[in-house]
Amino acid sequence: MGRVEGKLAIVTGAARGTGEATARLLAAEGATVVLADVQDALGAEVAKQIGAAARYAHVDVTAEADWSALVGDVLRDHGRIDVLVNNAAVLLMKPLAETSLADYDRVVRVNQVGPFLGMRAVANAMCEAGRGSIVNVSSIDGMTTKSGLMAYSASKWALRGMTRVAAVELGRYGVRVNAVCPEAGSAEMFRPYVPPGIDAEHAATFSQRILKTQMKRSLADKIGDVARMIVFLASDESGSCTGTDFLVDGGNLAGTRIDVARGG
Repeated sequence: MGRVEGKLAIVTGAARGTGEATARLLAAEGATVVLADVQDALGAEVAKQIGAAARYAHVDVTAEADWSALVGDVLRDHGRIDVLVNNAAVLLMKPLAETSLADYDRVVRVNQVGPFLGMRAVANAMCEAGRGSIVNVSSIDGMTTKSGLMAYSASKWALRGMTRVAAVELGRYGVRVNAVCPEAGSAEMFRPYVPPGIDAEHAATFSQRILKTQMKRSLADKIGDVARMIVFLASDESGSCTGTDFLVDGGNLAGTRIDVARGG
């Protein structure tokens, strides 16, 4: 038996990166998975590769109508929703003075409004069933932050607060809500900000290499670690976990190691 055997899971932003890795692992552990994204060709291909345990759905997480249609279709076809992973997100790296209202609003719409609509859309079905796990993918930048991340960091800090409110409201119905705060994400999110000639995957891990944090793992390994944390929270193994932040950050928040010569 898999760790999430028989569960029905919805994963947003599942066409690539953390969402793809999570969808694949959930299916491997026995869940039926609905991959939600706006990148139709990529998402459909991932679902095809996973096989009979997966299907793809076009979902704009900022659109109420798309959420209503998705939840209606899933309940009609499967009669239940056990897990929601709010993973879809966009990254903006701009100084405060250069961040327009339109820039800020776009990030908040996807990263904050999207999870709000998702949680609201599945809440009734989960509460009526007396069970459910919602996992919101925040970020290390929702725990601390860096320059140039005004909109992104704001949205990820907000998501942690939203997680707690939902956990308090839904807990009495048997629904758990947690946040995962990764240090690593899809290299594609960084690609628009990478100078020509520099690989996006290397740029996505630059902070780990420059700051000399405690763990050295490839981007694929780190995304796999995030997916495993999400599956743990989706499973009954985490039955006492709710309203909590789970860091998967390679030790970043713990501090920075400074190499000093012996005797110096």
